[in-house]
Amino acid sequence: MCGIIGLASNKQAAPLALRGLRNLEYRGYDSAGMASIHEGHLWLRKDVGRIDEVNQKQGLDQLPGNIAIGHTRWATHGGVSQKNAHPHADCGSNIAVVHNGIIENHQELRKKLQDRGHIFISETDTEVIPHLIEQHVKEGGSLEKAVILTSQELKGSFAFIVLSTQEEGKIMAIKRDNPLVIGHDANGTFATSDILSMPQCDRVLFPEDDELVILSAKGITMLDSRGKKIDREMISPGIEQQEYDRGNYQHFMLKEIMEEPQAVRAATIQDKKLFTQLAMDILRARQVVITACGSSRYAALVGRYLFSEVAKKFCEVVMSSEFQYFSDSIDSNTMVLTVSQSGETADVTEGVKRARANNAQVISIINRVGSILSRMSDEVIYLNCGPEIAVAATKSLVSQISVFYMLAYTMVNQFDEAANRLKDVSQELETILSHNNSSLEGLAERFKDSLDFYYIARGINFPVASEAALKLKEISYIHAEGLPAGELKHGTLALIEQGTPVVVICPHDYTFDETMSNAMEAKSRGAFIIGVSDENNELYDHWIQIPKVDNLFYPLVSIVPLHLLAYYLAVKRGKNPDRPRNLAKSVTVK
Repeated sequence: MCGIIGLASNKQAAPLALRGLRNLEYRGYDSAGMASIHEGHLWLRKDVGRIDEVNQKQGLDQLPGNIAIGHTRWATHGGVSQKNAHPHADCGSNIAVVHNGIIENHQELRKKLQDRGHIFISETDTEVIPHLIEQHVKEGGSLEKAVILTSQELKGSFAFIVLSTQEEGKIMAIKRDNPLVIGHDANGTFATSDILSMPQCDRVLFPEDDELVILSAKGITMLDSRGKKIDREMISPGIEQQEYDRGNYQHFMLKEIMEEPQAVRAATIQDKKLFTQLAMDILRARQVVITACGSSRYAALVGRYLFSEVAKKFCEVVMSSEFQYFSDSIDSNTMVLTVSQSGETADVTEGVKRARANNAQVISIINRVGSILSRMSDEVIYLNCGPEIAVAATKSLVSQISVFYMLAYTMVNQFDEAANRLKDVSQELETILSHNNSSLEGLAERFKDSLDFYYIARGINFPVASEAALKLKEISYIHAEGLPAGELKHGTLALIEQGTPVVVICPHDYTFDETMSNAMEAKSRGAFIIGVSDENNELYDHWIQIPKVDNLFYPLVSIVPLHLLAYYLAVKRGKNPDRPRNLAKSVTVK
């Protein structure tokens, strides 16, 4: 869940590493640090705060030397403090490490090292890594061998980058079940959590687990787990050269909400032959299971409804953190669809491992080219929505839903019709954003001090209620619940009191009458009813207007204004919607 980067250059590396680190900040932003080697001395600076704050306090970009490593943290082991920030060093301050992931046996390793005289400073699991490397070097090994031996002692999932005064012109990187990209550009070679940290790179490679990568300004060398040299072909990064620029928008999240119409259109640009093949595979499978987390799971719930309604194919959606407990029922007759914006989510990748071990076919719906899931899957569908920088998913969510429309309609041989209908809906989304913008900002001003929000809906619209509540919780820190409207009277109604905002997603479709009855139940208890509908009603205290579309397409036109409402509520409360507390964009720990 952290971001790591390492650079070996023919010029001062720190400014280049800092630039890449800024592009990784979506992965964690409670502390940051960098280390470099120059004239046989290890330079290490770190602190609590955002990257630019730490740079201002510690002068990260002033570190000397042509090799550097950097880290932006999302705390998992140990509190948010300067001593727990990365990089971490060994006893002699000769070896520094940045790390992403979890070392499950760190307590056992720490005790063993302490018994040998090693002194620890932090509370983190990461600190065992430089001390293990130091110990293996003391025992007579080369740095390369020490890094390999260290990785073999670690249990868990990890990626880490090492520099040492023993090898002044080199950095070393190794991974297991965690993202790591190796590449080069005009400035030299690099290792990073995410290729988007180095958008100008020209060639990349993705090391396999337990392969050691040695980087210098001159090139890249790779060793297998026995220390034997191996060859890996570098490929084109396969991404657009996109800068992290929010343009005239105050936040990336607002920019990405405004890009949702474009994201829907981009999701329709798919290989018809591939979709036809996948649609047939889904229809033939004895059982279909979709696994995802967070917003991706709500997209999957829409997808489940579409598969059932359009193609009469029933499937199940299992949240990825629970998937392992159902994996015994997965076999070679199972189709597993995984949904993940990053393609790195640890709960998802663990589930895919178990599915593959049971010979299931795996299809992944992801945004990141070259991600872990893309290399684990039998087939991959890309969202095509471009980088999503804000932590809360918005445009990737509508892209995922759009892909499910494309798959469902392809099952009934209507690929082209689905694409055309989605393009029509995307035009409606642009109207929704422009028409509701000012009224949603005013609504946010009215309810910025609310303690609770409730979202209710039925049928295919229910996942929208859950997604809208999640967005509000993530970025505004207002307690919110999304629930099926029919469940309101089974407990939650007891929480409704005078002025409580209840968002009712009730387009004039087959769910309208029953949902309105539930809205009336809340209204009679004093709720302030915010109706999301294509028709106004006297029951609504505030109307969020959406266009009339086919019943199956209401989720897309309903969620977009609710994303915008969540954004404005966060801003009105003085919160940064791009960087919500305690959360990170890419969750690479279980």
